[in-house]
Amino acid sequence: MSTIAVPTPLPSPAADAESLWNAMQGWGTDEKALIEILGRRTATQRAEIRRAYASIYKESLLTRLDSELSSHFQKAMILLTTDPAERDAKLVREALGRRGDDRDAWVLIEASCANTPDHLIAVRRAYRSLFGCSLEEDVAASSAFQQPLRMLLVSLVRLYRCAEEGVDVDLASLEATQLAEAIWRKKQPHAGEVLRIVSTRSKSQLTATFQCYKKEHGSDIEQDISNCSSQFARMLRIAVWCLTSPEKHFAEAIRYSILGLGTDEDVLTRAIVTRAHIDMRNIKQEYKVRFKTTVTKDVVGDCSGYYLDILLALVGSED
Repeated sequence: MSTIAVPTPLPSPAADAESLWNAMQGWGTDEKALIEILGRRTATQRAEIRRAYASIYKESLLTRLDSELSSHFQKAMILLTTDPAERDAKLVREALGRRGDDRDAWVLIEASCANTPDHLIAVRRAYRSLFGCSLEEDVAASSAFQQPLRMLLVSLVRLYRCAEEGVDVDLASLEATQLAEAIWRKKQPHAGEVLRIVSTRSKSQLTATFQCYKKEHGSDIEQDISNCSSQFARMLRIAVWCLTSPEKHFAEAIRYSILGLGTDEDVLTRAIVTRAHIDMRNIKQEYKVRFKTTVTKDVVGDCSGYYLDILLALVGSED
């Protein structure tokens, strides 16, 4: 459920483009005006604003924001204003160029599992358009991730997952048994059957399979995956969450980003910007139940300035 507070009445894209232009004229930028406009529009509305801005002022809104803003606020506004498929394609490209730690794997899993199958297709198209190569081939060739994790990531980004809501109950029971054999009994979460099931089945079918798993074997599949100590197991658990209960992963990601001595702004920004128009309400509820505090309280305690303002605008109100 979205937390984007779209105003009523809604200004036209041309009017918003003019307001943005005016906010970036003169000696200083009116950051509050940028937040008021871009932080209170849907992805579709922001796309219309980008087109109107380019048509009227003959320049890219993203390029202008990049030149006017700085630091974490700049990155948040750029991510927010970029087309979602193009944004995820760029985030994946950046992750493939880094060291391949858990946070980098999160980026690929989020892009491939936490949204609709059609979104993944759009990300793959955007990736090829931007970088002239195939997303799945780049993941397969990446030295950032070692096997068997690389195999999991390739499987997740390369296939079109069925979007149908129908469930085959007998298949769910059969595959729950296969998963339990590999994960619970043999402690082999990287087994071929696990990869096949997790990477190909629809989200509704997987939900039914995981329910059967718990009913037949007495524990949640993510709990049993966690008992297998490896980076692969950690990322498989994230994939399971993103496919069936993405609010669990993003609540944990936000919490992770603000714990310790410093803030991981990349993780925090990505989690809030990418989920504000999808399921931020669910994330806030999960966060409150699990951590006994609120996203708002923790973000306020760790961030400041206009960067804090845009994050709060996207998180929305909390009791």
